[in-house]
This record gives sequence, C-alpha cells and structure tokens, in this order.
Amino acid sequence: MNEYMTLSETSEYIGKSKETLRRWDNEGKLIAVREPVSNYRVYRKSDVDTLFADFLENNIEENFSNYVAPDNDYTVLELFAGAGGLAIGLEKAGLKCVVLNEIDKWACNTLRKNRPNWNVLEGDIKNFTFKKYQNKIDIVTGGFPCQAFSYAGKKLGLADARGTLFYEFARVVKEVNPPICIGENVRGLLSHEKGKTLQGMISILDEIGYNVVPVQVLKAINFNVPQKRERLILVGIRKDIELEYEYPKPYKKIYNLRDALKKGELYDCDVPKSEGSKYPKSKIDVLDLVPPKGYWRDLPINIQKEFMGGSFHLGGGKTGIARRIGWDEPCLTLTCSPAQKQTERCHPEETRPFTVREYARIQTFPDDWKFEGSVAQQYKQIGNAVPVNLGKEVGFSIIKFLNAYYGSLKLKS
Repeated sequence: MNEYMTLSETSEYIGKSKETLRRWDNEGKLIAVREPVSNYRVYRKSDVDTLFADFLENNIEENFSNYVAPDNDYTVLELFAGAGGLAIGLEKAGLKCVVLNEIDKWACNTLRKNRPNWNVLEGDIKNFTFKKYQNKIDIVTGGFPCQAFSYAGKKLGLADARGTLFYEFARVVKEVNPPICIGENVRGLLSHEKGKTLQGMISILDEIGYNVVPVQVLKAINFNVPQKRERLILVGIRKDIELEYEYPKPYKKIYNLRDALKKGELYDCDVPKSEGSKYPKSKIDVLDLVPPKGYWRDLPINIQKEFMGGSFHLGGGKTGIARRIGWDEPCLTLTCSPAQKQTERCHPEETRPFTVREYARIQTFPDDWKFEGSVAQQYKQIGNAVPVNLGKEVGFSIIKFLNAYYGSLKLKS
C-alpha cells in the first residue's frame, strides 16, 4: 500500500479538500481506484505527485500586483507581536509601526535588536493602557490566541470575554478607536467551540463599534510564501466608515522549497549557514529510508509499525509524520519545534531538520533579521510568526482601504 494514498491522506498531502478530490475523480483530472475490500477511493502516489508537479509548473504569475502606495504616513499599533513577522510585512508594505506589545522576553529582544527605533512594550497586555493613542493610530493588529469564552447570554458581550486575550485586543481597539483593526488566528478558530468563539468575537467587535468583514482564511502559498500555511483574518471596520475592505487577491505563482533556500526570485543568494536541531540516531536511521516528498508509509512495513506505535492502527492521513520535504513543493506548515515527534520537516537531501535560517526563509523573513535566545527559542519565534510576505500583502489591502477612507474625508471637507 506504500504506492497508494487514501482520500484523507491525499487531501492533506496536496492541500485540497476531499470534495475537490471527489470532483477531480469524476472529471477525470485525478482518477482514484477502488480498494477491493472496502470500495474506498485510494490514489496512486505517483499520480498525485505528477499532478501536483504539473500544478506548480503551470501556475504562471499573472500580470497584477496587490501593491498600493500609501497616500499618507499610516501608523500601526501591534499586539501579541511575537518576533515581528506581521510587523515586518506591514513595514515592507509601507506602514509605520509606532508601538508593539509582546509578553515573551526573547521575542521582545529580537524586536529591539532589529528595530531599535520601535517602541516595544514588554509584558502582559493587561498591565498596559493605550488611551494616549486614541484617534492617533490608523490600524490596530493582533494575533491573539484562541480561547473559549463564557457564554452567559444569547449575545456574547465584552464583559463575558473578560480574562481572555481577545478581551484585551477588543479593549485596546476600543481605547484607540482606529478606522480599521485586524486580528489573525489559526484556521481552527472557525470550528472552535462549534463556531461559537468566532461568533462571540464578532459580536464583541460589533458592541464596541466595528462591523466585521466576512472572515477569510488566507493560504500563504497564494501570497509569495513557499509554505502550506493558513491564517484566519478577522477585519473590523469602524461603523462610521461606509467603505468596503477587500482582501488581497491571491497570486497564481506558487513558490517551492528550492525558491526558499536557493538563489532565485525570492532571495538573491543561497540560504546562509546557521545552527539547527539534530535528530537522534534512531530517527536518522528511519528517515534515511524516506525519499523526498515521502513520509511514514514509504517505510518498510515492520519499520512503519515500530516507528508509529499505537498510531499505526488509527485512522487519518498523518502525512506529516516522518515527512521529508521535496525541493519542488512548498513546505508543510512549520511548527515551533522542528524535530518533535509526528511533525517532522526533514531536509530534502540531508537527514536533518531545517536550520534556523532555513526556517526563517520558509517564513520569508529577511536574512538580516536576527533572532535572540537559544536555538529552541529562535525556532519557537519563527514557528509562531505570520509569514512576512503574507503580512506584506495584507498590508497593501489595508493601505488601499485607508487611502480610500482619508481620500473621502478630503472630498467632504
């Protein structure tokens, strides 16, 4: 069965929904075969790899860009700033980060080392007030963690969210009163508490005076990032503004691991040498047997059973386990620890995790952005970040909105 993949494994492997795969089967685009006992769809791995390679080659970049030049100096207040992935992206788009808050001391050290001019407020957001920035900031952003609320009433209000970090995000938005606020989170927020958490966030922003744009999940590979990462974007527009916000348009050009680590369109040199984690010998012996773009099912059956343990008999694709990335595909979503069990991201040629600088490249950080702390702390900062290029494209969409908003104010005056 190493030559075949189940429907769920194929879905996870190429980042397409099961519904899409079923449609492709009916259309003859990617034909499944039927497993003789269960009659379930399974796919030849060679067919899947061929189709995905063709998909990458045929995605020629269109002649459009999301780029918009700012008409004014627009300012950003960023909460939960981490190591600066979103902040650098917004800066590259042409926005100015005025103040950033982050609780992790190593991430704060990273921000200060790279941008000594940034006002970095280190510590728990609960201990800061931002009232002095009221009506002086154009955008409040924040990658708040996803936490459950107390559902006291039918319509969740700000008071019900007290004690959560989204409450702090909303409190700061209310204090600052910017024209637009942007929250970002993992895709899982859509289904967290059966969607109640997201609906609660929307009702809270409504209560403090913001209309929420229909929520979208942006795929990083569509925005010049060589990684299959997804981020949910929550956009609030102040209710006195009668303008629509438009998400950045996705590009057709898809970048792969070679684009990340080698000289080319994304970077003007090969990835710099740097420190990195190492696999224990037991894992090296296993991963040595895995080909590029392969994973645990490519191992001999006896090694599969030993390596997977109890997981061997469970359902699901688990295509991230014992996974070696191929040069001609985008990387799977990076985690905070590159060598942890069940989320291996092995180098295509060498049996090792990606180094710190390779990790940073896959997240589209510039090579001169230095990370502070131990190697483990650096991996954590990079793994938690918003990809820089995704942040830049979102930045262009914000600039487009603010140009229209301030332009309409000028016409009225």
